Amino acid sequence: MKVTFYPIILAAFLGLFSCKSKEKEKTTEENVPILTKPMDDSIQRDEPDDAEILVLEAIIAHGGSRYSTAHYGFTFRDKDYTFQNNGNKYIYTTTMTENGDKTIDFLNNGKLLRTLNEQPVTLSPKDNTKYTEALNSVIYFATLPHKLNDKAVHKKYVENVKIKDTDYKAIEVTFDQKGGGTDHDDVFMYWINTKTKTIDYLAYSYETNDGGVRFRSAYNRRTVDGIIFQDYVNYKAPVGTPLTELPSLFQKGELEELSRIETENVVNLAQ
Repeated sequence: MKVTFYPIILAAFLGLFSCKSKEKEKTTEENVPILTKPMDDSIQRDEPDDAEILVLEAIIAHGGSRYSTAHYGFTFRDKDYTFQNNGNKYIYTTTMTENGDKTIDFLNNGKLLRTLNEQPVTLSPKDNTKYTEALNSVIYFATLPHKLNDKAVHKKYVENVKIKDTDYKAIEVTFDQKGGGTDHDDVFMYWINTKTKTIDYLAYSYETNDGGVRFRSAYNRRTVDGIIFQDYVNYKAPVGTPLTELPSLFQKGELEELSRIETENVVNLAQ
């Protein structure tokens, strides 16, 4: 594919590649590893491949450059979250209240601080990693596909496919061992709507805890001051099911619903 066919997209692409992403992310929920790593400013891709162009188009459709200065709050499973981006810098928080005690996790450019009733809490290295990954993962899913151009992420175009009479392009995402985290062998797939450029479906397979396969269908899509937020129905498939087969199983009603991934009370805090 020639870059000359995409002059506007390529200009935006190179602009995005000049910015550093935030940091490696993973999630403990559902054993989902979410991995991102700061990008190297020296990397130049004069001719982005099909997968890179698809991801770029999806990022633009979901919010584009607005992510660079985004400051939002939302509620997820009875916890309050915020994320504030400022170029290469960011601050994420989550607030939990139980029995009158308020616990807040502050993740400032990868460094975690937990407080209990405004007093710092000393965490073991294991707990520090666990809470960091949990906070990162929630923000990751809330802001998809913002971080899919990170250096540790490898994207590959897979196929065109119809899901419920709508055309999609499927891309596979894998990760470097270096910078990819302990679950770098896990595989993700995203289905990008060819008309809207939105990510309507995603799936992943993981190896931990005897392995698993998940498929997510987006719903309740809404735009809040230029950035798209959407919720997901989370489905389970038998271990070993190829990710490319999940759309067909989904349409046949052969996937088991496990949970709902819902971001509620989304508000733009920058106003």
